[in-house]
Amino acid sequence: MKKEQFRFKKEMGQNFLTDPTLIEGLAEASLVSHEDGVLEIGPGRGALTCALARRCRKLIAVELDRTLIRDLETTLELYPNAELVEGDILRQDIPALIARLGQPCRVAANLPYNITAPVLEKLLTLRLPVLSLAVMVQKEVGEKMRAQPGQEGYGPFALMCQYYAEIDEAVYVPREYFTPQPKVDSSFMLLTLRETPPVDVPDEAAFLRLIRVCFAMRRKTIYNNLSGGLGLSREETEALLERSEVAPSARAEQLSMEDFARIARARA
Repeated sequence: MKKEQFRFKKEMGQNFLTDPTLIEGLAEASLVSHEDGVLEIGPGRGALTCALARRCRKLIAVELDRTLIRDLETTLELYPNAELVEGDILRQDIPALIARLGQPCRVAANLPYNITAPVLEKLLTLRLPVLSLAVMVQKEVGEKMRAQPGQEGYGPFALMCQYYAEIDEAVYVPREYFTPQPKVDSSFMLLTLRETPPVDVPDEAAFLRLIRVCFAMRRKTIYNNLSGGLGLSREETEALLERSEVAPSARAEQLSMEDFARIARARA
């Protein structure tokens, strides 16, 4: 990198892995096999890309940084099963990319920290026909993804992730393994997509919006957030919570996913 005078782009959250043993461990933890197609998001300089390409049937890597494209194209010439797409993943037709990969399919990503939440939300809510998402995130974000009621970090993001997937920390990655070194440690998280959601709701999008309403003001009770966020009268809010069997004095961080599901069903 020094020889080529590559300029790391801080605004793009660029932190690259170079340790071969770790990279192979990440590829193994992603559960990719020779039967799988793989959509990789943010291949960077291609270290994990090569490890995945050696394991999979077909790979499509999406990279935004044009200054990395030439080297990636050269690197991937060694792998005829790999294809490079230049662009922003949030602007890509992801279902079309998955369709080109065929089934079975998995997703792997080393996401810039500043776009982790929107990328994961898009990947999950699209209900893609993929087996799993293997994603490098800040360790704190990984903890939020798995947070339970009453724990720090529990909120709409955790509930969304857990609604769509079973979540495990596959590999803990200290900051020293990245170049340039970030200020935080990371976790390589494995999200196994659920065939059936853990709760029954009449409308998934409405359910996730309801959760955001309930967490809008964390210091307020569920009664106050629902009343203000949904524009309900006192009588309507009391009746909704009574049907849901949720105490008006409870706060959102105390409620389970099933509690929110009961509110959604009573609201429908």
